[in-house]
Amino acid sequence: MDGRAVHYLHVKGVDRGSPPIVLTHGWPGSFVEMYKIIPMLTDPANNGLPGHRSFDVIVPSLPGFGFSQAPAGPGTNSRVVATLWHRLMTELGYSSYFAQGGDIGSGVSTWLARLYPQAVRALHLNFISGSFQPPLTETDRPLSAAETEWLAARGRWAEREGGYSHVQATKPQTLAYALTDSPVGLAGWLLEKFFAWSDGSDELTQRFDLDELLTNVSVYWFSGNVASTLRMYEENSRQPLRFDSGERIIPPLSYARFPKEIVNPPREWVERVFNVARWTEMPVGGHFAALEQPRALAIDIHEAFSSL
Repeated sequence: MDGRAVHYLHVKGVDRGSPPIVLTHGWPGSFVEMYKIIPMLTDPANNGLPGHRSFDVIVPSLPGFGFSQAPAGPGTNSRVVATLWHRLMTELGYSSYFAQGGDIGSGVSTWLARLYPQAVRALHLNFISGSFQPPLTETDRPLSAAETEWLAARGRWAEREGGYSHVQATKPQTLAYALTDSPVGLAGWLLEKFFAWSDGSDELTQRFDLDELLTNVSVYWFSGNVASTLRMYEENSRQPLRFDSGERIIPPLSYARFPKEIVNPPREWVERVFNVARWTEMPVGGHFAALEQPRALAIDIHEAFSSL
């Protein structure tokens, strides 16, 4: 595909003519994040969700993540990934599809809807991309009190917790040497985020099974692609998800707002660009929703797309 080997899972839904949905992971996750939610989408009746129609589910690994080929040079950002995903869906025979994502997958899904509105039937996100920047010119609506408060909170979070992102966006190769050399260092760098960004209290295994976490770490270790996973932050920093005044995302958005998400913008911030059709305040859960709260996320996806 475009000279790049992309690893993906393609699981057919049990219903005849199941609509397709492409699920995109982020960092420090992988396709492993999706293993719980896939059967709830492809065969809901036999996986605790009767009354819902099935989906054909496609889970690609981001370039350089998992077993997808690492980019040979610069330039592979979320926008480029979106073009690859659209080509993948076309080659699989899908002229239209749903898109869902969190973390980097949120940015990729948003780029899909931005670039291919005729193909993306609707969006479902459980994270708003950190590079998302709506227009804030003199002709646009002034910031609300909630937006002002949130921007300040986002700045405080970035100062306190954003060191990983700054390093990966500015010096990814330096960090990559250390993480490629030490499996303990790699595990520490990845697992700290699962601990800090989940809805658990003081135990990593309160929300996650240790084996599933180590499986995810192993994918990073044995693929040997650590450098390319970090470099995605640098690539995305060069082309952030910014919008001009009056520009809109056409496909409708359903947003699952988990309370322990790392940055949770208010609805009016998102509505500056997105056509928000559904906004769900989830009772529990954090950044890794598909792994931490798979049933709740699957239900919200089903309910968001059922009318479409």
